[in-house]
Amino acid sequence: MKILALDTATSGCSVALWRDGETSVWRFREMPRGQSEALLPMVREVMTEAGVGAGDLDLIAVTRGPGAFTGLRIGLSTARAMALTAGLPCLGVDTTDVVARGVDASRISGDLLVALDTKRVDFYAQKFSARHQPLGPPRAVPPGGLAEFVGDGPGRRPLLVVGDAADRAVQVLSEAGIPSTPADAPGLPDARHLAEIAAERWQPGQVPTPPAPLYLRPPDAKIPLNGGRLRS
Repeated sequence: MKILALDTATSGCSVALWRDGETSVWRFREMPRGQSEALLPMVREVMTEAGVGAGDLDLIAVTRGPGAFTGLRIGLSTARAMALTAGLPCLGVDTTDVVARGVDASRISGDLLVALDTKRVDFYAQKFSARHQPLGPPRAVPPGGLAEFVGDGPGRRPLLVVGDAADRAVQVLSEAGIPSTPADAPGLPDARHLAEIAAERWQPGQVPTPPAPLYLRPPDAKIPLNGGRLRS
């Protein structure tokens, strides 16, 4: 099985080619902007090095959010266009799932919290079990609501936190009296982990619904009441 995985959801750009149970070729760049220029050349590099063409692929996988509005649209539009052109299925995976998968399960003694930077004061957050199973859907959570979102109980093991907002989340939780520690793992989604998840979830012959972006809050930019027209 050959899977091409693409991610531009946050502050990175990565592409991976999954072949026969492992990542064959991979590219990753941390970049807060510029994914639209970097993604397709990165795809070409990966496929050329892997020696495969679009017709050799079985599936295209892409992160669908939460994440940056522009980044999500870049990744999703590219993945869907490639899939449509090549007649391939396209699978969307939550960004938080991909970030969680970057943490070695053997290092998770309690629950895992993914905390992503929204470029505002809140977090994109989701809880996972030690086996990377979601314990609820991802949500946009204000700092004052993070302790309630995480929950608490007697004898709780320290919460492991991963993501590009992990340090800030740990500070907020510490101030609320909830023990937590940042994970020793990348805080950005990685196409290698995306490909691994896609390989587990998709079976040859399945035709998944084309992925749509997962937005957890409305965009910052809004259309003016007069539609942008000059008032006379």
